[in-house]
Amino acid sequence: MVALILPRLVSFEGSARRSASVAERNAAALRSVYWLVMISGFAEPVIYLLSIGVGVGALVGDLTLPSGVVVGYAAFVAPAMLASAAMSGALSETTFNFFGKMKYMRLYEGMLATPVRPFEIALGELGWAMARGSLYSAAFLVLMVAFDLTTVGRALLAFPAAVLAGFAFGALGLALTTFARSWQDFDLMGSIQFALFLFSGTFVPAESYHPVLRWIVEVTPLYRAVDLIRGISIGTERTLGGLIDVGYLLVVTAVGLVIAGRRMTTLLCK
Repeated sequence: MVALILPRLVSFEGSARRSASVAERNAAALRSVYWLVMISGFAEPVIYLLSIGVGVGALVGDLTLPSGVVVGYAAFVAPAMLASAAMSGALSETTFNFFGKMKYMRLYEGMLATPVRPFEIALGELGWAMARGSLYSAAFLVLMVAFDLTTVGRALLAFPAAVLAGFAFGALGLALTTFARSWQDFDLMGSIQFALFLFSGTFVPAESYHPVLRWIVEVTPLYRAVDLIRGISIGTERTLGGLIDVGYLLVVTAVGLVIAGRRMTTLLCK
């Protein structure tokens, strides 16, 4: 269905159109199992929210943030689950799937026989990852509103923040994958991803950590995403803090795309 709609929505030409054609190809290839993939990608953050945010939250009770705002534990954890889902969804598509297409399927070598360039392939893959990730984010925000963990207005503002987080991790995943030599390299990436999930202010405020560990946590991309989305969702977002988070994620996105484009040019145009 997505493959049929995309060409109607995208009427521009040139580089952007060629990037969109890469996303259209992915949508067409996934058409037969599309809804199964969508459900599986949405299930994990929901399970975490219900088990930890709601289940453990019933034991923890309310949480007083450093700003003095008191929130329920589920409302504190839910934005972090959304940011983590954006990270996991983007990395899944731009690491394992991207590596398989480039290294084993040799899909991109065929694309380069057309006017599509390496950077446009990277941009198209990122766009496809975020088309899927945006649906996950929207569905999760609907669940948060249904559980009274945020308001409709705040959910609407949190949605572009989640999409931005996905773009940052998607671009980062593309860049890192161009350096991967085999599937075993993803074991290290998986370990780093899990460490980010646990220690990015996900379950406790970053202020609870030792000062040295807190500094390390606060310079990671997932913490910036969690901080941005949580501030919007709970309503404690500071203007300066939000601008820092947005600027950080934009820089990660831009740097990741540039590195991915250059590396793909080196690897595919030898």
